[in-house]
Amino acid sequence: MYITTDRNSSISLNEISYQMYQLISELYPICRSITGDGLRTTLDIIQKYIPLVVHDIPTGTQVFDWTIPKEWNIRDAFIKNLQGEKIINFHESNLHIVNYSINIHEKMLLQDLKAHLFTLPDRPDWIPYRTSYYQENWGFCLSHNQLLELKDEVYEVCIDSSLENGCLTYGEYYIKGKKADEVLISCHTCHPSLCNDNLSGLALATFLAKYLSQISPYYSYRFLFIPGTIGSITWLALNEANVNKIKHGLVVTCVGDSGKSHYKKSRQGNAEIDKAVTHVLKNSGQDYEIMEFSPYGYDERQFCSPGFNLPVGCFMRSPHGTYPQYHTSADNLDIVKPQYLADSFSKILSVLDIIENNKKYLNQNPKCEPQLGKRGLYSAIGGQTDTKKSEMAMLWILNFSDGNHTLLDISEKSSLEFDLIKKTADTLLQFNLLKETT
Repeated sequence: MYITTDRNSSISLNEISYQMYQLISELYPICRSITGDGLRTTLDIIQKYIPLVVHDIPTGTQVFDWTIPKEWNIRDAFIKNLQGEKIINFHESNLHIVNYSINIHEKMLLQDLKAHLFTLPDRPDWIPYRTSYYQENWGFCLSHNQLLELKDEVYEVCIDSSLENGCLTYGEYYIKGKKADEVLISCHTCHPSLCNDNLSGLALATFLAKYLSQISPYYSYRFLFIPGTIGSITWLALNEANVNKIKHGLVVTCVGDSGKSHYKKSRQGNAEIDKAVTHVLKNSGQDYEIMEFSPYGYDERQFCSPGFNLPVGCFMRSPHGTYPQYHTSADNLDIVKPQYLADSFSKILSVLDIIENNKKYLNQNPKCEPQLGKRGLYSAIGGQTDTKKSEMAMLWILNFSDGNHTLLDISEKSSLEFDLIKKTADTLLQFNLLKETT
């Protein structure tokens, strides 16, 4: 399947979806966190596809009400029984370790060890994902069935990790457009072996950036590959003077599963990005859901905090916490499928096409309808599959091109496809019946 955008470029959705899936597969084994070598390795791999600029922000740096934490790295972790068998092994699944666990090497009774073990009794075969970012602690995650098999004996517990002064690392990629105004695309890069949340968002953002870098967009684009929460807070603190350039934005997450598309509106609620995503989903022919903004979720809550209130929404399929595999070992390579990645990619690209082309025009012949026949406009649109729709598009555009209505406004009012409205406006522009407003 190929799609052709208004930028006169065709891409193979099938090809790009399998490339996204391959990138997810490559990144899947890496133990990532909000800091550390795993995150840097992830950014190194992304740099094979796009020229990321990598930023290192030192531990202790104040970013608004937060402080850059110590850097965490882990080399090994296990629990051994009396026979010396590793019954829990970090190298078999990096979810076995509570992320940010401190260094420990002790022997202890099962009754003492249990206070540091985490399971999912209702999903007895799955390993949960747990973190302890801002409180020094340690722990192991395991399946509930594994817990039930533990004997009442002494165990050797080892976590070979470091929590030291270092840095928080994030990646940034800027694509210069015809305008300095920016579209922000953000994804979180801090989760370990979890595919939908959020290797899917990371892979989609990577290939979206790669595609946009090969064309000449109207807007400039800024892609952020950041650890969740602290990453967006850090970027905003370091770039506060320039955030006024951001005119549209999307946080991209959980875009590879079989769930219907969801969109969480920006705090503004009626921003152009909100209208564009709603339009695309409404006309997709598929089930979807539009969610109102709430101050809980992903990094949109930082971009939309009242001191910034940026027009940034969140695009996803199944939202966080609504699918059973969320934050468990079952969020693996089986839950993410190329066809769902392709669908998400196509929809976001359609949103950006609207944003890129959603201009305002002035009717150059505003007093009554212009005579279209004598200008050859009917022949100009001849051969289209639905000539009547094209004629109606001309009438709608001419009537509402008053400098106040965008093409998306006209598309919504007329219930005609945005692509038809855009192509018809281009034709009217060629016949000097429209003038673009500044």
